Amino acid sequence: MNRPHSKSGASGVTCAQSFWISKAKTSELRTEDLARPERGQVRVRTLFSGISRGTESLVFKGQVPESEHERMRGPHMGGAFPFPVKYGYSAVGLVEDGRSDLVGRTVFCLHPHQDRFVVSEDALRLVPETIPPERAVLAANMETALNILWDAEVLPGDRVAVFGAGVVGALVAFLASRIPGTETVLADPNPAREVLTSRLGLQFAKPDHLSGAFDVLINASASGQALSSAIECAGLEARVVEASWYGEMPVSLALGGAFHARRLSLVSSQVGTIPARQRARWDYARRMGKALSLLEDPRLDALISGETRFQDLSEAYEGILTDPATLCHRIRY
Repeated sequence: MNRPHSKSGASGVTCAQSFWISKAKTSELRTEDLARPERGQVRVRTLFSGISRGTESLVFKGQVPESEHERMRGPHMGGAFPFPVKYGYSAVGLVEDGRSDLVGRTVFCLHPHQDRFVVSEDALRLVPETIPPERAVLAANMETALNILWDAEVLPGDRVAVFGAGVVGALVAFLASRIPGTETVLADPNPAREVLTSRLGLQFAKPDHLSGAFDVLINASASGQALSSAIECAGLEARVVEASWYGEMPVSLALGGAFHARRLSLVSSQVGTIPARQRARWDYARRMGKALSLLEDPRLDALISGETRFQDLSEAYEGILTDPATLCHRIRY
């Protein structure tokens, strides 16, 4: 049974503020109308959203290749690449209008930065009561990390090296370290990342200090140099996973030495597709539900590196993206 929708004026229309990138390195808040939710839809009041620094940086600079304009469209994205575009994909909020059993529930949605929005019910995932909404902004990153781990095919006992101690790399290493018997190292050239690694209970190393041969190597650093390091550290017939997205930036690799002689496998991982081995049993809803449930560990709060009020986002956005200390930056509404 549906409860009556809340009143939003005579026309049934309410207003929302949304964050837009209007041109390269220029952003603004815009006001837009929200129609009253129809059957099968809900209106959500946003509590928090998270900035995905790597991807949003490329969008902000206008570096999404033309060939990827359609594939890179996020759910509920506004506008079109390159500009103007309303982007983002990590929103946590409260259902304030819609089906009675959903009203008042905390939900996650792959939605751009916006203070209220109307979406279909099936676009939402309930946030478990054991997960604070402040931490649930990591769900999209955790979903990506889970997909990367599936592509990596890590087995118990494997030696695993993850390159890049950003949010996704740290989450991949965090998940891999929980597989019995694995020896997982999180590698990053920035020594300051050792503090984060320690807070997550992981082993840290600079990429040029890695020793021994690894079974699985995952690059989540968006660095071609790190990918080359992964190839050099790989054991015989090891698996190298490239999880970075470079946009328009070319990457050069030396494939005549270790890569060829050691019969290495180099595979890409992209969250938009569920790996073939999982596809028969997993859909996007199940994967996101699992990602949310994997956020129970309070140590993951270490991945939230700062917080900004939504009304200040336009002024702060470029600084957040360019600050090398940024991990997941949380927006508070």
